[in-house]
Amino acid sequence: MQYIGASLRKYKDIIWVIALILAADQATKLAAMYYLQPVGSVSLIGDFFRLTYVENPGMAFGIELDNKVLFHTLSIFAVLIIFYYLFRLRQHPLLRLSFAVILGGAIGNLIDRFWRGSVVDFLDVDFMDIQISGGQFFFWEYPAYLMTRWPVFNIADIAITIGMLLILIITIFDLSSQPILENAAGEEIQIND
Repeated sequence: MQYIGASLRKYKDIIWVIALILAADQATKLAAMYYLQPVGSVSLIGDFFRLTYVENPGMAFGIELDNKVLFHTLSIFAVLIIFYYLFRLRQHPLLRLSFAVILGGAIGNLIDRFWRGSVVDFLDVDFMDIQISGGQFFFWEYPAYLMTRWPVFNIADIAITIGMLLILIITIFDLSSQPILENAAGEEIQIND
């Protein structure tokens, strides 16, 4: 029991980050369900920024997968991998913060998938138009794609994006962090020996 208490104190900052993101995400989703679901959409800054209630049964950008069991299994597996690296990266506080931010968002969306059957999205921003011409890359044929409005998202999606951007920035600009993942695996080997 003392070991659990000591571990919780040791990781209290990470636990707080995860808990705050999770609480903000779930509270805003509940508010969206209560206030936005009956009206559908509310304009805040003209057509540029709206609050629009959407239930997303798929993954990011509304991409649907036919095999829900596989999708849920992969989602749980991704959360477990994030947990693993979160607690293995003891010497890298910024990377640990990044993984904690991602984990808070991932758990928030995972709760939605299991509790509601779909993720509640409500932040609706008119971003730049994205147009990709169809074509072929090696043996892969890809279709043309046109996006005139950014997909509706939520607080969890923002957290996941910020966490990924932090990891990218840390990896690119901090030369000492290049062997971070190898060090994390090495720390596990030393602990188990």
